[in-house]
Amino acid sequence: MYNYEPRTALKIVKKLTNQSNVEVVDCQSLRKRAEKYGNRTEFGNYVFITNVRNRSAALTVYIGSEKVRLSKLNPRQREILKELPRTLQELKGYLEKAPLVKVEQVMGNNPYYTPHCTLYVSVQRKDSIRIPYMWCNTMFGPRDVPARPAHQEAGGPARGPRLSIVYIPEWPESKREILVFPEEGVTFVLGSDYFGEAKKGFLRMAMWFAKKQGMLGIHAGAKVLKARDSSGEVKKYGMFLFGLSATGKTTHACHNHGLTRAGEGVEIVQDDAVFWRRDGSALGTERGFFIKTDGLDPKSQPLLYQAATMADTTFENVTMDSAGRLFFSDDTLTGNGRGIIQMEHFGKFAGGSINLPSLHQLDGLIIAFITRRNTVLPIASRLNPAQAAAAFMLGESIETSAGDPARAGESIRVVGTNPFIVGSEAEEGNIFYDFIQRYGDKVKCFLLNTGGVGEIIKSAADGTKITERKVNRIEILEMAAVIRGIARGTIQWKEDPYWKVEVPKYVEGMDIRRFKLEKFYSRRKISSLVKEIKRERIHYLRQFRGLRSGIIKAVE
Repeated sequence: MYNYEPRTALKIVKKLTNQSNVEVVDCQSLRKRAEKYGNRTEFGNYVFITNVRNRSAALTVYIGSEKVRLSKLNPRQREILKELPRTLQELKGYLEKAPLVKVEQVMGNNPYYTPHCTLYVSVQRKDSIRIPYMWCNTMFGPRDVPARPAHQEAGGPARGPRLSIVYIPEWPESKREILVFPEEGVTFVLGSDYFGEAKKGFLRMAMWFAKKQGMLGIHAGAKVLKARDSSGEVKKYGMFLFGLSATGKTTHACHNHGLTRAGEGVEIVQDDAVFWRRDGSALGTERGFFIKTDGLDPKSQPLLYQAATMADTTFENVTMDSAGRLFFSDDTLTGNGRGIIQMEHFGKFAGGSINLPSLHQLDGLIIAFITRRNTVLPIASRLNPAQAAAAFMLGESIETSAGDPARAGESIRVVGTNPFIVGSEAEEGNIFYDFIQRYGDKVKCFLLNTGGVGEIIKSAADGTKITERKVNRIEILEMAAVIRGIARGTIQWKEDPYWKVEVPKYVEGMDIRRFKLEKFYSRRKISSLVKEIKRERIHYLRQFRGLRSGIIKAVE
C-alpha cells in the first residue's frame, strides 16, 4: 500500500499551464533546434544518441485505484511506491524551476476517438529537445484531424481523453522511475531520455480510456490485403499482426508478401497499435512508425529500408561511422536501435488511411499472432476462436542469446503481446474472445512462427546454455509466402498429430517439407517437447482469475 492523494498528479500538470518557465513550441521550429545535437547521416537524416536505450519497464509503476495497479511488484517498484509522496513533492518543486518545453499533438486521425496528448520536456539538458521533435514526427497536429460526425456534435461523447507526459531526463539515474496515473491521464518520466517512454506512455493511457469506451486497444500492426483467390476473384481483407519485439511484427506489417498479380496489393495501415471497435473497424494511432532497425536491409525489407533512408527519418542509437554511413546490424551501442519513418514513403503500399474499415466493408479479417520459437512449433497453425483467444493470452516468444544468453530458448509470455495493459488481463482476453466470436466466419486466426524448427540447446554444468544444433530458420520471404497463401486461400491444411491444430500440407512458393519435425527429432522427442510447452501454457493461463474456461481448455 502507498500514500497518495487522488488527482495530485493532475494538479501538478495543470499548474504547468500558466508557469513562465514553460515554453510552448510548435513542431515546425523543433527540427532545427534538435538537429544541432544529432549526427547527419549519408541519407541527410539524423542519428541521436541517448543515455537510456530501452524502456524502463522494471522501474514503471501504475498508481490509482485497485483496478489499475500492477498485481506483481519487484522490490524496486515497491520502493518507488513507498517514496511516492516525497518524489512528487520534489518533482513539484523542480518543475517550478526547470526550463520546460510544451508541445501538443493528437493521437489518431478519425472523427471518433483522438486523445489529446500534451508533452512537457525539461531542456535543462539542451539535447533533450530531440524528444518533442521525435514526438512531432510520430503523431498528428491538433488541426490535422477531421471533425466529429454531425450526430455527435451536440451533447455527444468527447473525442478522447486529455493525456499528459512530463519528462525530466536529468533526474538522478539512481532514482530513475516511470510514474503512471492511468485514471488521471498523467505519466511522469524521471531519469530517462529514451523516446520510447513518450510513445508507449501515451499509448498505454489511451488504451485504458479506449477500453472504458467499449474498444480494445491492441498492440498490433494493421494492413489491408487484396488477393486473388482460386476462383480468380479479388478479395479484400483487413489484417492484424500481433507480436512481441524481435518477432517480425513490423517487418511483416510493412511487407507486400508478393501479392503482385493483377488487382492484388497491400495497404500498410499501422505498425504498432490500433483501437479495435465493435463493428470490426480499427482506429489507427500514428502517422510515423517507430521501427526497430536491427538487421534492416533492402533485400528482405525493401519498404522499410526505402522509408528509413529518407531525409525526414530520425534515428536513435544506430551505429554510424565518421563518413555518415549507418550500420544497422552493428549492435555495439545497443540491440535496440530505432528509427521514426513516415508512412507516406511506402509509396503505392501506403494506405490512404491509418484506419481499417468495418467488417461489412471487407471480405474478412485475418488475425496473425507472430511468435518466434525454434524447436517444435509449426511454422503456421490455423486456429479456432478459443485457440485464438488462448494465443492472445499467451503472447508468446522466446528469449534470445542476444537478449539474455543465460535464458536463451526460454519462453517469454506477455498477454496480447502488449506490455502496456492497464487493469485486468483476463478481461482483455475475454473481450478479445467476444469480438472474434461476434464476427463469426468473417474472422480467420493464425499462429505464425517466424523462428523455425530443429534447434537443440543444452545446459552446461555452470548453467550456461550451449546450442548443439542451430535452428532451421524460416526466411522472411518464406513467411511472406505463407501470408500470401492465407490471403489467396491456396494453402492446403491438415491436422497436426502432436498439436491437434491445422497446419499447412502445401504452400505455394515455398517448400513446407523443409520444416517437417521428424527430420530433426524422434517422434518420442517431439511428443515430449510438445507436452512440455502445453504444460507451461496451461500453468500460465490458470493464473488469470476470471478468464473463460474455454480459453484454457483450448491449449490442453
